[in-house]
Amino acid sequence: MKLLYIVFGLIGTICLLSAQADTGNGLPIIDMHMHAYPAGFNGEVNMPNPMTGKPSGVTSDEELLRATLKEMRRYYIVKAVASGPLEFVLRWKSAEPKRIIGGAYFDEATSLPDVERLRQHFMAGQLGVLGELVAQHAGLSLADPLFEPYLALAEELDVPVGIHTGLGPEGIPYACCPKFRVTYGNPISFEEVLLRHPKLRLYIMHGGWPYLEETKAIMSVYPQVYADLAVINWIIPREEFHEYLRGLIRAGLGKRIMFGSDQMVWPEAIGMAIEGIESAAFLSKEQKRDIFYHNAVRFLSLKENGG
Repeated sequence: MKLLYIVFGLIGTICLLSAQADTGNGLPIIDMHMHAYPAGFNGEVNMPNPMTGKPSGVTSDEELLRATLKEMRRYYIVKAVASGPLEFVLRWKSAEPKRIIGGAYFDEATSLPDVERLRQHFMAGQLGVLGELVAQHAGLSLADPLFEPYLALAEELDVPVGIHTGLGPEGIPYACCPKFRVTYGNPISFEEVLLRHPKLRLYIMHGGWPYLEETKAIMSVYPQVYADLAVINWIIPREEFHEYLRGLIRAGLGKRIMFGSDQMVWPEAIGMAIEGIESAAFLSKEQKRDIFYHNAVRFLSLKENGG
């Protein structure tokens, strides 16, 4: 399903030719949005990267895990929220227990575990985030009754919740996801959930793009809401991404924007996503460090690690 983002890759490829450049500063990064997927996720192995057109180069689940961890070490990613089918998330968590934060995943094909089983995974430290919740692709809003017991559990245990917003490739309702609706990707639709669960720590995945004004409105009123920049930092046209990010910064939200790569089956996407932030000349060094590290530390209630 998410691999259909390949449509977006037809635009802006030239802008990303230097995307593999290491930041080179040795400072820690927290990736709030990547995936523990099988190498053949969505039924195709060695899927071409939508931006470069090059095959992923990974043909097995173990290769994908090893290649992703290699890129994480290369860019000094000290923590990463990895979501996907539960068996894969637990496998990734077991491989790197200190580095991987397991995410409870939901989309049109993957259901959440029942609430009590999920409670056990959270209590055991196997999972640390409720998300990515790709409700939009299943034709659901976060306010749907299906999610209410899970949101109540997250609030009770003080577990962060990550919700997919905005993005959907051209033609998606006619392809994988007939229940997909643009409307459900609008962050403004989360307001009733935030009112019912005032202690919920919620982060808007994909930065709410393209709903800039609605994202600014929700984040301005509800201080417990943060946003990640996953996938929009490398898959939409660079100028569009920078203008969107600039809008969030101008709105005074720079302390609640977090880095994410949305690495799916292309480990090199991590470096591409980092370069998307590094190339934003309007950001100060302090603002970049906030996005790459400090804001996530605060949101996740982690201890600082020298960033």
